[in-house]
Amino acid sequence: MSTAPGRRGVGERIAAGESRRRALEGALGTRGVVPASRAAFPSRLHDERIAAILGLALGIAFAVCFATGLVSHLAQHPLDLGLLSMPAEPAWLYRVTQGVHVATGTAAVPLLLAKLWTVYPLLFAEPPVRNAAHLVARIALVPLVAGAIFLLGSGLVNITGWYPWSFSFPVAHYFTAWIVMGALLVHVGAIWAPARRGLSRAAARAPEPPGDGLSRRGFLGAVAAAAGAVTLLTAGQTVRPLRGVSLLAPRDPAVGPQGLPVNKTAIGAGVIETARDPGFALVVDGDVARPLRLSLADLEALPQHEAELPIACVEGWSASARWGGVRVRDLLELAGAGEVREVRVSSLQERGSFRASRLNAIHAAHEDTLLALRIGDAPLALDHGFPCRLIAPNRPGVQQTKWVARLEVRA
Repeated sequence: MSTAPGRRGVGERIAAGESRRRALEGALGTRGVVPASRAAFPSRLHDERIAAILGLALGIAFAVCFATGLVSHLAQHPLDLGLLSMPAEPAWLYRVTQGVHVATGTAAVPLLLAKLWTVYPLLFAEPPVRNAAHLVARIALVPLVAGAIFLLGSGLVNITGWYPWSFSFPVAHYFTAWIVMGALLVHVGAIWAPARRGLSRAAARAPEPPGDGLSRRGFLGAVAAAAGAVTLLTAGQTVRPLRGVSLLAPRDPAVGPQGLPVNKTAIGAGVIETARDPGFALVVDGDVARPLRLSLADLEALPQHEAELPIACVEGWSASARWGGVRVRDLLELAGAGEVREVRVSSLQERGSFRASRLNAIHAAHEDTLLALRIGDAPLALDHGFPCRLIAPNRPGVQQTKWVARLEVRA
């Protein structure tokens, strides 16, 4: 008699597992497919509604990351894309879009892990392929899952400033994002009907399958809390009010020379001697009537302008400062530049990425685009680009060239 309750308990667990299997099959449109072992995945959280809700949340997160990532790529590679130029206003736009990009990507990590755990039993379903549509859906899962893991995993590594790869991270991220979004559209098409069913009011009112452990609501609440926590603990690197609680943020936006972070130092760029050379001169040439060669004293003697502008890094951190220096448009006028198509800005740095950048006509003509000589009332620190650096509104930090040596005008 002592074994009867145990036997009934086993039977109830098998029945509950069978109920959850049918629900999960419905979530991904695989009804009639039999898992390798019906008792192998007993958790009641392998559930149609959970899969649908997590899928919706992930879809929104990936759409936001994709849209903001396109903005970032356009800002860094405007000519490579052949698209419209980035605007100069509002000055804070790139700071917001890139901050949202990194925060959303960080929040998507627990969402992806929870989604994969919820649906992984279907990897062991038999037969592995039922028809052509099912084959397409399964093939699409390969670039979708692999690409999503690559995007989120490499993105997390990137924001820490660690680059353990030899490929170009922005380029790899950009093209992988297109692949993932294409695979996601195929996947959504394959599971559209069961996903709608899982998100319906009827599914919300339906009783949960019996079982131990977290309820459906408890599990989704835990996932939401995890996504919120990782966002809260990292967002302070760009949202100043959260700075005190951002224990996991890779950067503190107030730590660095003159209260601003530094990604590349003068030592790392190999410019210490050339930047400190008393014979330094800024060259303005190209399609101009009067090529210029200006010493630091010459630059300081020109009309000065100040602007409050952010430094916004592709890694997600940002900080604002009061910059002072010479307007680029004043230098172009002094050099007799006509109609400007772009200005190529070159650094004293001879090697490495981002030693040069391009100013489009909109930025070149904007009143707050400066060759900065000061932060606040103090001359630029060497690590911030002394003797002069580019600072312009609504541009990523990698395009705000430091240790500027030349402005080449292209008409």
